[in-house]
Amino acid sequence: MKNILVTGANGQLGNEMRRVGSTSPNNYIFTDIAELDITDKQAVMGFVKNNKVDIIINCAAYTNVDKAEDDAQTAMLINSTAVANLAAAAKSVNGTLIHISTDYVFGTEGNTPRTEDMPVNPLGVYGKTKLEGEKEIAASGCKALIFRTAWLYSEFGNNFVKTMLRLTAERPHLNVVFDQVGSPTYAGDLAVLIHSIIEYGLYEGNEGIYHFSNEGVCSWYDFACEIAAAAGHTACQIDPCHSNEFPSKVVRPPYSVLDKSKVKRVFGVDIPHWRSSLLHCLKRLQK
Repeated sequence: MKNILVTGANGQLGNEMRRVGSTSPNNYIFTDIAELDITDKQAVMGFVKNNKVDIIINCAAYTNVDKAEDDAQTAMLINSTAVANLAAAAKSVNGTLIHISTDYVFGTEGNTPRTEDMPVNPLGVYGKTKLEGEKEIAASGCKALIFRTAWLYSEFGNNFVKTMLRLTAERPHLNVVFDQVGSPTYAGDLAVLIHSIIEYGLYEGNEGIYHFSNEGVCSWYDFACEIAAAAGHTACQIDPCHSNEFPSKVVRPPYSVLDKSKVKRVFGVDIPHWRSSLLHCLKRLQK
């Protein structure tokens, strides 16, 4: 039996890990800020050693992309310093760190699916701090698997799907950007992948960076239309618009499709299409 620490357990992915971990023969230890402050190196080191932790799954992150521009210090603390603490703790017990990163480590160049070895060039504070977290893991020398993902949503927390469900129910008209393209990711699918990797011991010898999102490609406009249609919110007219109609401090990647060839090859995983995963999530929300 393995002792598995999950940080950021009250977030989208953390809550999905609670769901999949509930039936595991392994011992999952779920923490958030109230139980463990991952920015405190000594607290992390003590917790990992006292609980004989074998694997750390870091679901904690500063994810408010816009707010990060005005709060770079906190973003760096959570997305980089805390990650360094977790990596050092994993290294001290010869454990494995499973960390979640982002498509925002890439810039605006290119319009082909991003592979793990493509050059990184984050433009905003969020992407830069997440990349620093990846670098801290590499510098630590700990055994680690990093999963970069994009457009994450679930039944839990605040996300695009829940926002669109609310707005398309309340408003007769909505503008949604069509010049940003990517692949939505249902957090439940990512949790299942991580859980399977742990349960079958596939983390041993497969350290490295991987990309994971659902299959298929769409714009935010396409995604919004699909959400509204599936929910039966047909009274709301959704129109496509340009990103510059919503001024922001952050330059968001216009093309952030992740190439998933590596994760499928190494772990033999079948990844659902984003439409089927969206319907699965909506059914759970209805319950």
